Amino acid sequence: MIRFEHVTKRYADGTTAVDDLSFEVAEGELITLVGPSGCGKTTTMKMVNRLIEPTSGRILLDGEDIAAVDPVQLRRRIGYVIQQVGLFPHKTVLDNTATVPHLLGVRRARARERAAELLDLVGLDPAVYGDRYPEQLSGGQRQRVGVARALAADPPVLLMDEPFGAVDPVVREHLQNEFLRLQSQVRKTVLFVTHDIEEAVRLGDRIAVYGHGRIEQFDAPAAVLGAPATPYVADFVGADRGLKRLSVTPIEESDLEQPPVVHLDDPLPRQLGSRWAVVLDGDDELHGWISAEQASQGSGTVREHARRMEAWLPVGASLKQAFSTMLQHDAGWIAVIDAEERGRFLGVLTPARLHEALRRSIDADAQDIPRADVTLETVS
Repeated sequence: MIRFEHVTKRYADGTTAVDDLSFEVAEGELITLVGPSGCGKTTTMKMVNRLIEPTSGRILLDGEDIAAVDPVQLRRRIGYVIQQVGLFPHKTVLDNTATVPHLLGVRRARARERAAELLDLVGLDPAVYGDRYPEQLSGGQRQRVGVARALAADPPVLLMDEPFGAVDPVVREHLQNEFLRLQSQVRKTVLFVTHDIEEAVRLGDRIAVYGHGRIEQFDAPAAVLGAPATPYVADFVGADRGLKRLSVTPIEESDLEQPPVVHLDDPLPRQLGSRWAVVLDGDDELHGWISAEQASQGSGTVREHARRMEAWLPVGASLKQAFSTMLQHDAGWIAVIDAEERGRFLGVLTPARLHEALRRSIDADAQDIPRADVTLETVS
């Protein structure tokens, strides 16, 4: 969808902002551009909608050289979201969102209808927020309106310049979650500029790590964290990159242990064969757990003694979520379910298995093989 061919941007004072840049972005891919201030990431993004013109090289959008396209028409085909949002203060939220479709000749009624659909999509009820003005919104709500406005003309490409950088960490995480949910539905081709490596890792299908005007590494988040291409990248992602990698490593079924299992209506067993057992209902869905002490000292059925399970996650959740859940519930293990099959119990993840999963993920990337095929060396 987007292709850079030997693109350079050099200013009159001799400063080179971008130096011989070549890369491609596939349709529907979300690419995060990350690096320190002044490294060229924002310049790269602004050259896509011709807010900045390259000194040399070509940029192609869906196979078309953008140098041959009228800049105004080009920008109306590309969504653009910035940190300061840039909403019109004199227009309502609904009219702000409908701006670009209206400029493209869409009837006002239809433009407002489309705007209402998008506000609902980004989690803002148009009946509640549509008639408000930007000053009546929180920072996070204004960012949502900015995203909705950028999507209003249904552009194939979305450019986002540190859109969540001006809000507090809690709101920022919520906006990131909402954007990932939204992207899973609309599948736009996105260039997302950030200086935050954790945000880049969390959001990007691939990450472009910038040095000074050049891309030092362009790879999947797990590869950037697990196998930095240069000392510069290793230094930029930090010595705690192993911890960061937890956020991009999903729980797989092969990571799980299979503990003893009992069902709610089973007679209470005298022996569990373990210090605890997982309790399932009649449909093999997760209900809770029971300790060996309860089983040995009680009577009746499992139902009368089972405890509710609080520490659980769906398969595919990140190892970071798993670690956080263990800490939150002071749990020595968490249950893992298949959320797409009505909560069917799959197994449990222990701290030891979590560590193994992280090691397997790193080795799998290094060897370019599936995680399940990795053989780990252990101390015997």
